[in-house]
Amino acid sequence: MPTTTIACGALLILIGIIGYVHGVMSDKASITALIPAFFGIVFVILGLLANAKESLRKHLMHVAVTLALLGFLMTAGRMLSKIADLTLSAPVIAQLSMAVVCLALVLLGIQSFIKARRKRI
Repeated sequence: MPTTTIACGALLILIGIIGYVHGVMSDKASITALIPAFFGIVFVILGLLANAKESLRKHLMHVAVTLALLGFLMTAGRMLSKIADLTLSAPVIAQLSMAVVCLALVLLGIQSFIKARRKRI
């Protein structure tokens, strides 16, 4: 699960950087384009810490999945609140990408937690 968290974090960093660079190139740069990258940095750190500290792995992965759920709810909620005004633009694609990556991390995390629980019993 830590490796998955690191991979999802790297994807979010990439999404944030691409979104920001696109904004700079179109003279519409905004720091909010880097929100996926900020989430991604946190996920990478949590994944690396989980790999380094076996005793904290369970707790760190729970934190990562909780943050991924918040990331999904924030982006999906924002998109749903503006559904009538959505067009296929770079910001919408970045938000949709972040929502998909965060949801994937949540689902993979839940699956991993269930597998670990069954293994313990």
